[in-house]
Amino acid sequence: MMLRRVSISVLAFAALVGLGNASARANDMDTIQPFQMLRSLQFVQDTVVLGDHSAAEMQRFMLGTIDERLRSADQVIFDDPRNVDAALIYAMSGGNPATLEFLVARDINGNFDNRIADSLRKYLSGKGTLIAKSLGEISKEYRNTDLAPYLALVAGNVTITRDPVEALKFYDWARLTAPGTIVEEAALRRSLAVAVDAKIVDKAGGYANRYARRYLYSPYASQFADLFVQLVVEHYDVIKQEDIEATLGYMDNDRRREVYLRIARKAAIAGRKDLTKMAADQARALSGTAEGADALANLYGGLVNLSTDKVDDAMQAIMDIPAESLSPKDLALRRAAEAVAKEVLRKPEPVRESLTQANANTTDADTGAMASVDADSDLQDPTAPPTPASVPQPQPVSAEAAETNAANLDPAVRTFVDSGRTKLDAIDDLLKQEGP
Repeated sequence: MMLRRVSISVLAFAALVGLGNASARANDMDTIQPFQMLRSLQFVQDTVVLGDHSAAEMQRFMLGTIDERLRSADQVIFDDPRNVDAALIYAMSGGNPATLEFLVARDINGNFDNRIADSLRKYLSGKGTLIAKSLGEISKEYRNTDLAPYLALVAGNVTITRDPVEALKFYDWARLTAPGTIVEEAALRRSLAVAVDAKIVDKAGGYANRYARRYLYSPYASQFADLFVQLVVEHYDVIKQEDIEATLGYMDNDRRREVYLRIARKAAIAGRKDLTKMAADQARALSGTAEGADALANLYGGLVNLSTDKVDDAMQAIMDIPAESLSPKDLALRRAAEAVAKEVLRKPEPVRESLTQANANTTDADTGAMASVDADSDLQDPTAPPTPASVPQPQPVSAEAAETNAANLDPAVRTFVDSGRTKLDAIDDLLKQEGP
């Protein structure tokens, strides 16, 4: 009921700015306060992370409309603290950073807190680490205001590199003071990322479960899935199958199968045989009539057997998988597995020849043509911390051509190939020690 009631107000606002001639629209817009427009933006952003991806275009439209309203507003409207807060929240919600600069420069009445303005200026320009301590203190001072969850979220973003545990406290405050919003979604997602990176497994499991329960249909949920898969594969000795099921239980069968397949793939590449088998079996059980699901489960299940005495059977099972049932990414992985298996099964050559060099040439030839697959693209996260412009990297010289080919591989495939090379190099070293 609340969703329908608020959505009507948003549609009415859209109709207001979309109807009539330009002069009439300008007059009507002047009667709408920035804080009122911000409420509509907040509703739209919250709707997006709750699963209505069609609202993304409205989000972009409203960000532009609010930007125009703030820049054309008479300075007297900022005597109302709600409009000052609206301008600051707009800047922290994906708005134009230059607009905040514009408003602060024209603030002759001292309506804007210069400490917040200066902190956000540095944060939005990618220099957040410079104000981590001061912004943390400011966010605590504003805890009983509408700015509180946004400042806490930003404070968490700039504190991560200095103190991950303290960053989690800011994120906890952000999500607890803004439940059901884009702020909570972002805080939960980033809390999971921090906990996984810092290996705080118990907290990571809790964050993952809460995210799956509340924001499974967010356009940013793919980032959550990546983090959850990483958590499971890296800490399967602590996270048991029932823990995995507790989080995946909020998903429908298709999503659960997809996550299990991703776990199986990453676990197979990492050489975690028990986890690979469990995840592949679960994916098969959930496959139903899904085309290609069993093929992927068989591929990932077979990879972990390449390093056992059943390498022939494992390779045959992998090669029996129809190529058309695999994506380009998984076809590359299968070719890498074939290259490694061939080296494992290859008969030893005369010891005086360089087995290591022969292996490196063969593997590069088999895998050098593999193209990496672009990562899934998501809607731009308006709450994401800004990143400084990337610095161009020097091009490798010709002597490093082999390394260039390896670097162009899909990271997962490269990891698998490197693991195979390591094992083969160890065998070569043993053979050399037995030479004449």
